[in-house]
Amino acid sequence: MNNAHQEAIKQFMSLMENVDDRMKGTFQKPIIPTDLYGAVRDSQLVGLSGYSKEGLPIIAIGVGLSTFDKASVNHYVRSHIQMNEYRDRVVLPTATEKSGRHISSCLKVLDMTGLKLSVLNQRKLLTTISTIDDLNYPEKTETYYIVNAPYIFSACWKTVKPLLQERTKGKIQVLQGCGRDELLKIMDYSSLPHFCRKEGSGSSRHSSNGTIDNCFSLDHTFHQQFYNYLKQQATLIETGLRIKQGSIHVDFPEPDPQDTKIAETIECEFHRLADQNGLCNSLNGLKVNRD
Repeated sequence: MNNAHQEAIKQFMSLMENVDDRMKGTFQKPIIPTDLYGAVRDSQLVGLSGYSKEGLPIIAIGVGLSTFDKASVNHYVRSHIQMNEYRDRVVLPTATEKSGRHISSCLKVLDMTGLKLSVLNQRKLLTTISTIDDLNYPEKTETYYIVNAPYIFSACWKTVKPLLQERTKGKIQVLQGCGRDELLKIMDYSSLPHFCRKEGSGSSRHSSNGTIDNCFSLDHTFHQQFYNYLKQQATLIETGLRIKQGSIHVDFPEPDPQDTKIAETIECEFHRLADQNGLCNSLNGLKVNRD
């Protein structure tokens, strides 16, 4: 594990071990200045596109085009935790009220448009985020739908899938193309993420119809409401009022031996594909970090 990543984890662990209001408030305050928050949103693509026919929130994630290169690890992890808390405290209760039944989980649509080998450089951050979810927000995702998967993903998926836990494996569905036809069985067109609305649309940060339909955009209603919520929570903290919902405690992951096995499998698969396609030079020295 590199020094920057170790330092980020130490800072967050130290933060969460202190439960006084000042420390808890760190996760309840918005990332400032606004330009920095905008940079996080532009490089960590996630948003709420709508609700399924059963009333479940639909979280869209631009996996392939998220670069995680415009802010620190702290900011990306902090933003992820804030969004999880907002989902649990605002989005899910709102969905429950709208549907007239208890809603405790969401659907996630993962767009693989633009997925490149360079995503391996962010494996530590992504593993940290996903493990935080496993430890602190279990059973919050009912199904993961993977769309716009390039060949490199499809090839690796066949190899990695058998290594996943059955619980996780059963939640993942890899759809053909943009997945529009399959997704329309469970959601209306208005709730489709913008990258699923037509073949080859992709998860561009700025849709052809402007930013209103692009749930990744900082100008989207979801992100405006989310950021305003964080500012309101910050105001409550600054005026000394206790947050009604209670404290936030986040457990941080220890290294998982299974991650090492998966990483080794992905690494071998990349090199096998490179050998088949004459890309040996371009992948020379490629390693998937396992620390």
